[in-house]
Amino acid sequence: MRKIFVMAMVMLCAGTLMAQETSKTREEMTRYLLQTKHMRDASKRHQTSGIPLGKPAAGLDNGAKGAGLQLPENNWFPGEWEEVKAIVVTCYYEYLVPGHENDPSWFADPLVSGYAEYFQGSWNNQQGGGPYIAVPATNAALYGDFVNVFFYLMDAIQTGGAEAWVRIENADDSTIIKNKLTSMNLRTDNLKWIIGPGNSFWFRDCGPIAFYYGDEDSVGMVDFMYYPGRALDDSLPSLIEQQMGIPNYITQIEWEGGNCVVDGAGMVLSSDALVSNNADHTGQLTWDGSNPSTIVYESKASLNKQQIIDSLAHIMGPRGAHLLPAFKYDGGTGHLDLYCDMIDENEFVFSKFPEYYSNWVDYKTAAKNIDTLCSYTSLFGNKYKRHFIPFPCTNNGGYFANQSTYNSSFTRTYSNHTFVNNVLIQPVFSTVNNGVPSAEWDKLRLDSVAAAYPGYTVYPINVRSFDGSGGAIHCITKQIPADNPIRILHPSITGSTYDTYRNADAPITATITNRSGIANAKVVYRINEEQWQEVALTAAGNNEFSGAIATTGMAADSKVEYYLSATSNNGKTITKPMTAAQGGYYTFYAGKDPAGIEDASDEHFGQFFPNPAEGQANIDITLNANDRYEVLFVDMMGRIAHRSTLQAEGAIRYSVDTDKLQSGSYLVIFQSKSERVVRRLVVK
Repeated sequence: MRKIFVMAMVMLCAGTLMAQETSKTREEMTRYLLQTKHMRDASKRHQTSGIPLGKPAAGLDNGAKGAGLQLPENNWFPGEWEEVKAIVVTCYYEYLVPGHENDPSWFADPLVSGYAEYFQGSWNNQQGGGPYIAVPATNAALYGDFVNVFFYLMDAIQTGGAEAWVRIENADDSTIIKNKLTSMNLRTDNLKWIIGPGNSFWFRDCGPIAFYYGDEDSVGMVDFMYYPGRALDDSLPSLIEQQMGIPNYITQIEWEGGNCVVDGAGMVLSSDALVSNNADHTGQLTWDGSNPSTIVYESKASLNKQQIIDSLAHIMGPRGAHLLPAFKYDGGTGHLDLYCDMIDENEFVFSKFPEYYSNWVDYKTAAKNIDTLCSYTSLFGNKYKRHFIPFPCTNNGGYFANQSTYNSSFTRTYSNHTFVNNVLIQPVFSTVNNGVPSAEWDKLRLDSVAAAYPGYTVYPINVRSFDGSGGAIHCITKQIPADNPIRILHPSITGSTYDTYRNADAPITATITNRSGIANAKVVYRINEEQWQEVALTAAGNNEFSGAIATTGMAADSKVEYYLSATSNNGKTITKPMTAAQGGYYTFYAGKDPAGIEDASDEHFGQFFPNPAEGQANIDITLNANDRYEVLFVDMMGRIAHRSTLQAEGAIRYSVDTDKLQSGSYLVIFQSKSERVVRRLVVK
């Protein structure tokens, strides 16, 4: 039986228990469990568990619908950037062995509700099994900063105007969590509770993938099978169905939510890591609810790659399902959410490996995958756009020693964030003070992330304590879509348009729907940051709307910013981008996009010589009388190594004392109000 709800929890007062333990011992044990028991990648745990394959106990029915799952008609899967009602999360739980509550070297590993295996010291020393005690870990002085991440998440979710649906083991745990949030001066006004047992906290992977269906845009969930061995977490979607009333549709395809990207318009992406996960016959744990000897892994049918692609396309990807080569050094999961997401139905945002890692296996895989993704065709017949955000550093701002070290001890990424309406919950890797990372390298990268997601309120959370576990913020949160959605699909105009929209108005088209119908829609725009103007979008049947931005005759260096706004017949208004009220506009340029020029070939800028340079490098430049440039030397980690200004007239030779720079490659950026020129320089 895949979904198990025999509730047999024993509660112990958390405060009394924790006060009896030393900080170092409890924190060390938490760290050990984070990189073993709670490791995100649990795909192979069943292979060493010793629990056999078998059939469910007599009278039990697993209720699985199989790979050919039929969902309600008129369904669609929203992108993660779209409006959400709630985010599902939990806190960190310590699972204790009765009689050894005060000895942190003893720990329990829940298998099924009410029954856990016992261990002392490590996974190599099993000490039988039986009932267990689940305690919310709230004291960072005992468990380490790791436990506070979950409480900051709850606050960030509420900051984004959504409900935090918190999974707790026992109803009384809600008081413990509220008290903890209050002690941290964090929000408690928009919490709801999901009560039931669990194994860990990777809710992106075990949680449901939600969708809309029918004429009323009702919300439903698809429940894929989670890693064998985490049966309690696998039951999370059924808990949500029982307690929140959202229908749940179960399939035996083994798939994790962190390996799923949808474009909100019928395309689904994953990596081929799920091929090996579905190649065996090991299903989820099952038992009769009372006799531990009946605990077995249920046997299931294996699926090959084509069957998986066909099934995913059938369930949620009518425009196609695509499997990309998985990373090999990402903590073991092969999940896309470690380096890829989408900001809307037109554009991907990727974490970009620095050239320093060009000999890494995943550097090459990433480059190929990015090219592949951007070769696909969007709903509007266009190639997907791309944007890049930087790669993290070590704690001192340096490079990771090698891919094996990164794999086992870090797996850091800025891509592993969560959208909550107009808030972006963002992982960073240094202490956050007043909403800003304390490390300069972390702060600079956060600025780059914010620029890639215009208009979002960025809520940074220090997740350094997750190092080596295989994931971060996106991995431990799961979106529940908003009720009564207004859906806007729009082929956005962004970046350089050259002369296209100087000689003709810029056409704006969109598909806009709501269950009550659309009362009105408009495009709001401005040119060169002057007064905002509005143009009504005209309905043209089949939920299609069109209009135009008056760009005919505008100057060659003009910048246009715009957004769409729609109001439904039932009185709801939404903008696209959702962050328009906070400055998140679509932006395009009549000429060149000043942010997009790299290695410009302008004749008045030469190339550095000698290059590579030792001691001094030079570049010949011809400047106009009014030209004033900021000059930035940026290393391959995205750090600004040197900054200066340049203002002169006529032909000059700009010289650099390279002895003040560390050896390596640099992008040297010359930027003025009218242009941005990039040259490369290698320092010996």
